[in-house]
Amino acid sequence: MKISMSVFSTLGKKIFMGVTGLLLSGFIVIHLIGNLQLLLPDKDPFNIYAHILTQETGSIIYIAEFLLAAVFLIHFVYAIIVTWNNWQARPEGYRKVKWAKNTSRRSIGSVTMIYTGVVIMVFLVWHLLHFKFGEVVYYTPAGYDHEIRDLYVIVYQFFGNIINVILYIIVMALLGFHLSHGFWSAFQSLGLDGKRFTPFVYGLGVVFAIVMAVGFLFLPLFIFMTTGGTV
Repeated sequence: MKISMSVFSTLGKKIFMGVTGLLLSGFIVIHLIGNLQLLLPDKDPFNIYAHILTQETGSIIYIAEFLLAAVFLIHFVYAIIVTWNNWQARPEGYRKVKWAKNTSRRSIGSVTMIYTGVVIMVFLVWHLLHFKFGEVVYYTPAGYDHEIRDLYVIVYQFFGNIINVILYIIVMALLGFHLSHGFWSAFQSLGLDGKRFTPFVYGLGVVFAIVMAVGFLFLPLFIFMTTGGTV
């Protein structure tokens, strides 16, 4: 098969979406694990972790950010193209959704993928503007002879605002719906399905979606309920 055919064919687009979707799922897991340090009363571990990741990895972080941005864009663009092609091929099917029974995997997550995806992309821009490119507060942690960014206090102040907390929770819930369908369909797009394997992956996808959504939305709730955003 020619490269051009594999990239632009319907199957090729779905494969690219599957691969990039799994890569993004891995990123989400790593991101949540790092963010769990926000639950600690000591701000140093999270700030030092963020400082090392962004400031002490040299050019590696720029390469990683470029690749991650590319993966996001590829996934998003292909999602729009595939969805548009599906709408063109079956316009009536999208005006009136009929819930199939038995072995069908049609769900709220599956029929709202493009919409939740758009919301997540808008949220991502908002997230980056506030936390990566937003306010900069410095302090010197114990054992350091130079200042580093106090991202911990910025996060806590952000989630001291109930509106931010509500918006964040809503988006994380939508992320859960997105992952609930996207995780198992990625394996299906890669041809990794079967009578026994598909039900397992489908169930795993639901569990994965719930754990990720609850994990992320728990953080702002914890911060707001325990400190009100005050460090």
